Amino acid sequence: MQYVDFEMGGAPSSLSVKEHAPLSTPAGKVKVSVVSFGINRADTLQRQGKYPAPKGESSILGLEVAGTVVEVTDGVTEFAVGDKVFGLVAGGGYATEVIAEPSHLMPIPDDMAFFEAAGLAEVFLTAYQCLRTISHVKPAERVLIHGGASGVGLAALQLCRHWGVHSAVTASSESKLLQCKENGAELLINYHTQTFDEEIRNAWPSGVQMVLDMVGGDYLNKNLNVLSQDGRIVYLAMLAGRYADNLDMALLLSKRATITGTTLRNRSDAYKAELVQDFTSTCLPAFSTKDLNVNVDTHYNIADITKTHTRLEANDTMGKLVVSW
Repeated sequence: MQYVDFEMGGAPSSLSVKEHAPLSTPAGKVKVSVVSFGINRADTLQRQGKYPAPKGESSILGLEVAGTVVEVTDGVTEFAVGDKVFGLVAGGGYATEVIAEPSHLMPIPDDMAFFEAAGLAEVFLTAYQCLRTISHVKPAERVLIHGGASGVGLAALQLCRHWGVHSAVTASSESKLLQCKENGAELLINYHTQTFDEEIRNAWPSGVQMVLDMVGGDYLNKNLNVLSQDGRIVYLAMLAGRYADNLDMALLLSKRATITGTTLRNRSDAYKAELVQDFTSTCLPAFSTKDLNVNVDTHYNIADITKTHTRLEANDTMGKLVVSW
């Protein structure tokens, strides 16, 4: 098989395609012939040496794939050889074949291309986890989404629209805000020219029930400021730095706020399986009807793999970057 190798701590230019012996398929798993794979920030962090693969998992980059099942071991009943699937892997996605847990895979919706499916799982399952599994958002509630033009941000906006949840969004440019609006955002905030907590309080005086934040840094107290009583803040990443400003405990207590940090990669197989099952039954049909869509920024050929990490690290994306072999 072929796979994308990298130099630990190296630049995007260290990514290169190399050969590897075919993978053996352990009992209870399936082998997928990968057509396309998605690019995620976890991949760039792993290349930089800041986010190692979980113990026992492949050290090859890549957390989401789309392709065709080519081998099924005894006892696997969810899929058969020839099925077109997409889903999560804990590593190894940047390769022409990958070993997958069948309960972490989903059938590719009708009329969806492999490259689109490759950009679906990580962002939509992450957004679904934050909005529904952790925060239990309900119709008519209000949500603030930071980094709205990211893959997760756009997926979260679509889910809010799908469920009848009102959404506000922050982004860095008018073009990104326009894309957010097209994906369901109702209140648009350019964080370069506007102060998001002031804009939220002016538009929605009673605040928001939930904040989805992948920025971190000095946003913490401002998030609390716009939060309604008993509201929830969910942190996904720390693009503005790992340390927050001094927490206003009085604000936290008066709001009876809940602050949660979450990741998906290091969750248990059982947790991921339940998440995939819930998403498959409640949301996957909406991709066939086009009520939900995958936002693909650019579809690259494997020859341009270095461009994907360069762009992601420069925050030069609106939606998903995906790569096909």
